Amino acid sequence: MRMTVIYWSATGNTEAMAQAIAQGAKEAGADVTLLSVDAASAEDALQADLLALGCPAMGTEELEEGEFAPFFEAIEGSLAGKKLALFGSYDWGDGEWMRSWQQRAAAAGANLYRGEGLILRNTPDDEGLAACRAFGQGFAAF
Repeated sequence: MRMTVIYWSATGNTEAMAQAIAQGAKEAGADVTLLSVDAASAEDALQADLLALGCPAMGTEELEEGEFAPFFEAIEGSLAGKKLALFGSYDWGDGEWMRSWQQRAAAAGANLYRGEGLILRNTPDDEGLAACRAFGQGFAAF
């Protein structure tokens, strides 16, 4: 399976999650490409067998508006049937940004892993990184 993990991170928290998810998927035998959103293309996302997207909550619990939201909007209409995993970090709130993102992905017809994304508060600790690796391992078998 070819998996592409694409993320945006301001503080490094979501990047750490992306790296751990990629590590877990590699341990499960997936061929993984890890890209920050500024280095990714729609083709990178849509040609993958498995697509994991990561973005932290920003502002009033929204996707980052400068790079990530436009990227997601560019591929959103092509997600029907795509095996998709969502993840990200947050500092405050209750995960509304992830619930909204999951609804958008489902409305686009994506096949969402676990039916929900993986969210961690602030910097991932050892337990959080282990959860990310397990998420990657599980997604590799999805």
